[in-house]
Amino acid sequence: MIKVFLIIAVIIQTVATVYALRLVRATKYNAVWILFIIGFSLLSVERIVQVMVVNGGVGIPHDTFSWLGVVISICMSIGVMYAHKLIRYIDRLNRQRQLMQKRILTAVLRTEEKSRSQFSKELHDGLGPLLSSAKMSLTALSREERTPAQREIIDNTTYVIDEAIRSLREISNNLSPQVLNDFGLARGIQNFISRSAALHSVRIRFTTNLRAERFDTDIEVILYRVVCELINNSLKHSGCSEINLSLSSGGDTLTLDYSDNGCGFNPAAVMDCGMGLSNIVSRVHSINGHCNVEGAKGKGMHAAIRVNVRGEASAAAGARRRTAARRRKRR
Repeated sequence: MIKVFLIIAVIIQTVATVYALRLVRATKYNAVWILFIIGFSLLSVERIVQVMVVNGGVGIPHDTFSWLGVVISICMSIGVMYAHKLIRYIDRLNRQRQLMQKRILTAVLRTEEKSRSQFSKELHDGLGPLLSSAKMSLTALSREERTPAQREIIDNTTYVIDEAIRSLREISNNLSPQVLNDFGLARGIQNFISRSAALHSVRIRFTTNLRAERFDTDIEVILYRVVCELINNSLKHSGCSEINLSLSSGGDTLTLDYSDNGCGFNPAAVMDCGMGLSNIVSRVHSINGHCNVEGAKGKGMHAAIRVNVRGEASAAAGARRRTAARRRKRR
């Protein structure tokens, strides 16, 4: 029985040595795996010697086992201590990966907003004046000299142009809300709610303690987009009759609470299949915020968002300073 267990131990230690050899290359020849390789190899040698002793009664000096045990203990002990350094190294890599993902997401969001703003400006400054000119030219036609059928055609065409101008302004405002840029987050959200309430019978209640406070541009834009996404989801999918929205600032924290009395859902399941919840969470995380979404069938939904405005503003300012310093250094 002893011989069987000794052979099994040799096999297991040999397999462990092979795995350690693979991990040496995978972790850029980290010393911890080299120490474990030495320890496992010496353990295998020790077990082989013990098998020889059990089989043939070969005389092995007792000091040999003592020295092997000492060396193995030293290798394993130092290896365990180095393993702590390896864990810290992996944690540092994970933090760097998360920071890189956040920077990529922030860059994507800023590029998206820049494209929205540019497209909105081109629509407003390009197509808008053309439609206004067409309307002015049409209204300059003398109605008295036209037949009733012709006047009806002119009136209908004028109405269509008015609707096109109104739709153009709506699209331009959705792409890049001018109220948000000029007056801040609270006014921007209130303006969006007013436009949404005019098109739907759902009651939307909005309370806030913000007045003329302004925050970092990324915070204002992302929270505005989050509110728009939440309201649109409720109007399209929940079948709710009431939406409650609260936006408040206290100390360094900006708090957004949102709820509706719709059909509800399972947040874990919906996060994987759409409705924009994963997009909302990603946007909030990009500004170092916390987002908690709760819901249940027949009980509506609730979303709580917390953002540290001072910490995010300081981080954004620091990032801008570092970027400017790198540009000056390249010059």
